[in-house]
Amino acid sequence: MAHLHIRINELLNERNISKNTICKELDIPRGNFNRYCRDEFQRIDAGLICKLCEYFDCSVGELIEYVND
Repeated sequence: MAHLHIRINELLNERNISKNTICKELDIPRGNFNRYCRDEFQRIDAGLICKLCEYFDCSVGELIEYVND
């Protein structure tokens, strides 16, 4: 079954940013953020995606990828 993968962990590692740092800077609850990091979400919050794209200076296509299992 296919799914969407949000590349948060990869981008954090590439830029040497901690989850605590990004959660504080973007005012995101850590529990919600961890679910996105583990791809354990049913819906995607468009506001969060915009915040992440701005934070990482990337496009939606660089942040989210379609994975065909």
